[in-house]
Amino acid sequence: MATARQRIWGWYFFDWASQPYNTLLLTFIFGPYFAEVARGYYMGTGLDEEAAKAAAQGLWGFWYACFSLIIACLAPVLGAVAQGTGRRLIWVWLFSALYVFGAFSLWYVAPGGELDMLRRGAILFGIGLIGMEFATIFTNALMPSLAEGDDIGRISGSGFAFGYLGGLVALFVMLSLFADNADTGKTLIGIDPIFGFDTEAREGTRFVGPFTAIWFVVFMVPFAVWVREPHGGAGSLHVGRALASLKETLRSLRYRRSLSAYLGSALAYSDALTGIYAFGGVYASNVLGWSITQIGVFGILGGVTAMVASWVGGRLDARFGPKPVIVGCLLVLLVVCVVIVGMDREQLWGLPLDEASSTPDLIFYICGGLIGAAGGPLQAASRTMVLRHTTPDRATEAFGLFALSGKVTSFVAPALITLATAATGSARLGISPIILLFLIGLVLLLWVHPKGEMPA
Repeated sequence: MATARQRIWGWYFFDWASQPYNTLLLTFIFGPYFAEVARGYYMGTGLDEEAAKAAAQGLWGFWYACFSLIIACLAPVLGAVAQGTGRRLIWVWLFSALYVFGAFSLWYVAPGGELDMLRRGAILFGIGLIGMEFATIFTNALMPSLAEGDDIGRISGSGFAFGYLGGLVALFVMLSLFADNADTGKTLIGIDPIFGFDTEAREGTRFVGPFTAIWFVVFMVPFAVWVREPHGGAGSLHVGRALASLKETLRSLRYRRSLSAYLGSALAYSDALTGIYAFGGVYASNVLGWSITQIGVFGILGGVTAMVASWVGGRLDARFGPKPVIVGCLLVLLVVCVVIVGMDREQLWGLPLDEASSTPDLIFYICGGLIGAAGGPLQAASRTMVLRHTTPDRATEAFGLFALSGKVTSFVAPALITLATAATGSARLGISPIILLFLIGLVLLLWVHPKGEMPA
């Protein structure tokens, strides 16, 4: 029988195992690599470079929006069904299988491919994304069985810190041993990719998919050994009853101002943060002309600040509550986004920059550090705030609603980014909708009670 400390560490290891899907695939390696391959395809069709960059960003945004819509529709339903059966772990393992399949299959996204190959790559990425998101919902729902009261905030922050450390280690290993620079064919430490990977076929960089899948399988072992289903017993599966419970919960939101306002706020700011992660590496590739290696170093910086800030944020959450942490993080992210939207290699909101100098790169590195420092505590405090609005026996359903609030505009925001990119013809200005989403999230927090509320 696992001890309480072992159960907590087993739960931490899910964050460690799953974080590389965000760090390696979504943001810092596969996303920018996909943009490179798509940009090359569109230039091969006769588009000029700027138009090809916008088209590549639009393709990535379209498929990301499609799978975010699927997640938004299914998350609360699955949460209600799992709540009715009293089971979480079986769902964790089911969606973990999708995670592994989707990640491993990205090996087949090779340079020089046609549009069909790019579409298949985006779909496979989306399958793994569904696995990661839903496995996270059911793992988060185990939190009430780990601790009570203010300790939840500390555990949540420490979990994110441990997860970011895992993502950081995985990113460093990928950059040092596998991911090759498109110009030099060398890794971050100046060697050829190991295992004899072909640099012309970008096999070292493409290995990010199988590497992420293998990483997940290996580091889910402590979770499998130490984490058990909470006491209470498993019930039978009644889909109709579960959906009726979900419907009743949704109806009750009109009487629960704090929870409704928080879900609306999370709807806006969670998607804005996801937008930064989904398009940050693509932005660096398209606007600043960064290589995969440079983007990876940017990711290491962001990972370090996220790890440290998540740990600190967990302590602040335990002392002051999650709401002040969320507000502070949103203010930082809002300022960062304003800087990013107004900058390219030649200017920053009209102030001229020397495009040949390192100044634009330095500014973006600083922005990356701040994104990590704010994004980590924001996510940790957010799941603490969810628990302040529910009870342990309804946690899965609550996290399903939270996933809905975090994903329903993930379908809208990439679409807005795609439309803005098409309307302006600029990959830089195309991400401007993120600013509006952060503002909406801040305003709605005015109606959120710091201590939450118990469900009706």
